Amino acid sequence: MLIYIHGFNSSSQSGKARQMSEWLASRGLGEAWACPDLPDRPAAAIARLETLIALSRGPAKLIGSSLGGHYATWLAEKHGLKAVLVNPCVDCHDKLAEMVGKLQKNWHSGAEYLFTADHLAELRELEAVRVSRPERYLLLAETGDEVLDFREAVERYAGARQIVLEGGDHGFSRFEQYIPDILAF
Repeated sequence: MLIYIHGFNSSSQSGKARQMSEWLASRGLGEAWACPDLPDRPAAAIARLETLIALSRGPAKLIGSSLGGHYATWLAEKHGLKAVLVNPCVDCHDKLAEMVGKLQKNWHSGAEYLFTADHLAELRELEAVRVSRPERYLLLAETGDEVLDFREAVERYAGARQIVLEGGDHGFSRFEQYIPDILAF
């Protein structure tokens, strides 16, 4: 099973998730794909993803975008899985610390929640500080990411296959053209 893990305040309706879903469905591969809407609490999100991994007929493969890259790395390290990381968040608990106490809104559903210190503590617990086998990872990063510094991901995933493109944005605007590379990996 191929599991797409969306980012912070996103959902299965994100542009990349829809592109991947449509690409796979048009080739008769839609059944091998999952993209759950994840809860805002990191521990609950991981629990949902762990259930999908357990249901996979063979080793699950992960694609994580932004915060989803954080989750994908933790799961890949725990279960020995392969993961594609798209503009992944490195040290997410540090990056999201300023959100504590602020109301958040899912971009697609409109659902609101308060981001708390408990969210942050759960993110810290899910930090895979070291990548044990870089060959299990494919990093896709754009230098124009306005949210995250691509150099942090390049450093964290040193030794992994890396596709770093000039320009772009946090949404990884060229995602669709790299779907064949993702699937080949």
